[in-house]
Amino acid sequence: MSTTTDRPNKVHEGRNVKRFREMMGIKQEGLAASLGEEWSQKKISVLESKEKIEDALLAEIAQILKVPEEAIRNFDEERAVNIIANTFQDDSVAYAENYKCTFNPLDKLMETVEEIKKLHAEKEALYERLLKAQENK
Repeated sequence: MSTTTDRPNKVHEGRNVKRFREMMGIKQEGLAASLGEEWSQKKISVLESKEKIEDALLAEIAQILKVPEEAIRNFDEERAVNIIANTFQDDSVAYAENYKCTFNPLDKLMETVEEIKKLHAEKEALYERLLKAQENK
């Protein structure tokens, strides 16, 4: 049986740089300016299309983006989506947010209706006693 650890590492470092850059709200031009005068938006675009980025450059980019190098090197979107998909399904969140009913809402509604009927009957009886008291005066 094959597991996710059996497959080769398909991490695309350039795509990861783009993801982290976008998460930080930095444009390609901004990253280029932070890297130095020899960098341009077009050069950043080419960099983000590379599957593997040189270690020294990756370290500099990680420092600019304020993320660990390992995050850029190891982030695999497919695995992250798989983890999220397998974690948040069925009842996995239900108990944490306590949104499930432990009673039948229709039963509660009928109990409320019965209480209203009793109160109405008591009100009518009280009104009748009040009328009789008025007549006896």
